[in-house]
Amino acid sequence: MKKIAFCAAAGNGISPLEQIMIKKGYEVYGSDSSFDEGLNQDRKAALESVGLKIVPQDGSAVFPDTECLYISSIINEENPDIKAARKYNVPVKKRSDLLEEIFSGYAKGIAVGGTAGKTTTTAMIGYILDRLGQKPCMINGGMLCNYEDRPGLPNYLYNESDVCVIEADESDGSIQKYHPYIGIVNNISHDHTSMEKLVEYFTNFASHVQYALIVNYDCPLTRSLTSPKKTFSFSIKDSHADIFAYNIKAVEHGVEYSIDGKKFSLALLGKFNVANALAAISACMMLGIDKFDAAKALEGFTGVKVRLEKVGSAKGITFYADFAHNPTKIAASAAAIKEHPGRLIMMYQPHTPFSVMNTGAEVAAELSKVISAEDIVLMQEIYELTPKDSVSSNDIITKIRAAGHQNAFFMPRREETRKFILANAKPGDRVVIMGAHDNSLPDFSRQLCKEI
Repeated sequence: MKKIAFCAAAGNGISPLEQIMIKKGYEVYGSDSSFDEGLNQDRKAALESVGLKIVPQDGSAVFPDTECLYISSIINEENPDIKAARKYNVPVKKRSDLLEEIFSGYAKGIAVGGTAGKTTTTAMIGYILDRLGQKPCMINGGMLCNYEDRPGLPNYLYNESDVCVIEADESDGSIQKYHPYIGIVNNISHDHTSMEKLVEYFTNFASHVQYALIVNYDCPLTRSLTSPKKTFSFSIKDSHADIFAYNIKAVEHGVEYSIDGKKFSLALLGKFNVANALAAISACMMLGIDKFDAAKALEGFTGVKVRLEKVGSAKGITFYADFAHNPTKIAASAAAIKEHPGRLIMMYQPHTPFSVMNTGAEVAAELSKVISAEDIVLMQEIYELTPKDSVSSNDIITKIRAAGHQNAFFMPRREETRKFILANAKPGDRVVIMGAHDNSLPDFSRQLCKEI
């Protein structure tokens, strides 16, 4: 049995690959510093239950006969696993290299890109195809709520048909590696790097599409993308698109919309999720599936963990956990909640100092457009802040207050936020805990729901 190893085994991008390679018959080892620190133990147990051999991150995951060590983009040469690989002359490759290798083995690969919505859209496509008996392979960065009862982590489907659906990441430029049968670009907005770089990445991606490029007609930057083959557009605003959703209306447990005279529903909040649904339906149409069959199947989709996920309700207060971490996503999630009655109390924790420097002003500007005077915005200090950094979450709070919203408060520590929400939340409020990288945020939202 061939051995391979993964460094950063708990990662959302690496964990589905580990599980798929186990299914393929490999002996798979993994390490993660968070496991060594006693964190993410539920995730560790789930991965061990399907056969991942988890060891300390001290180089012991790598053996002289290990075929390859796969790493996430944040792992550097000082990592013990990489040192062990260099010692034994074991090849070291990026997570995206393995993803491309698996993806290219399927005749009809669907790669989903965009700075917002790609995780949910990937999950939607995988779910529709699975429900309609197409037996897809799906590799995602998010956990699908519909598959939580399965062994392991629910961020993949493994089948050996001719269809594979992946989430294609633009943050490190790796989206340019893929040559999909069907490519999707949901949107292009400021995140991770400069707009110039992002446009370059997505333009290159579009040029690699083998059959059909699907673009969001409502985003000027995606509308301008073209494919050497076929281009198909979707819209929730403009009927000139190839597929158009209208009569979009928030309902108690989600949203309703219509396509070509037929009404459908989603068990998700927000108009942006209707756009995600259209992208998913479009991809299925390119595979020859009837659009109404795809839309009907999608009514059973219950979402992705930490993507505006409702984690509970207590005393008339509803609590959510959300992965939003760039201006477009943060504003879209806030707007989706604002489509329903009740005051919004949101806590956003920026994940890196760079995110505050790169998009902090835009976060303040976009958020100020959607919140009302009674809403409350709280910010904890930056998750990955170091003593040498000269920025703070308070920089964003200052800008929000300068825009005229006085119910914006900087609370450096988690306990301050907890006490404030418990003291101030009232029946009818909707509380959302928002941010990336920090896996404790969803649990914090659940804790608040229990304590309120």
